[in-house]
Amino acid sequence: MNPIMSSIGLLLCSNVFMTFAWYAHLKNMSHKPWIIAALVSWGIALFEYLLQVPANRIGHQVLTVGQLKILQEVITLTVFVPFSVFYLKEEIKLDYLWAALCMLGAVFFVFREKLFA
Repeated sequence: MNPIMSSIGLLLCSNVFMTFAWYAHLKNMSHKPWIIAALVSWGIALFEYLLQVPANRIGHQVLTVGQLKILQEVITLTVFVPFSVFYLKEEIKLDYLWAALCMLGAVFFVFREKLFA
């Protein structure tokens, strides 16, 4: 399989775990002490790392570290917005669109050598 697509798939899955690790406790564990929420989050984050580390190793075969980082940030926003709207029931804001446009600019600048090679 293409290393870029493998990396994207693994990063997407890892980001779902990390988003839950970072934010799900706000909805599900708000009545628990923060240390309990932190320990549960660490448990969830373990699965994130089991996907994220291979994703970066596979992706680094064909991408620079900067390209991997921007790719991760785009995936983070792609996962976070639906999570915050559908799971945490937060309002969707126009600011997410502006953030996405800024990310597209970052993608362009980091990948432009590959785009125009």
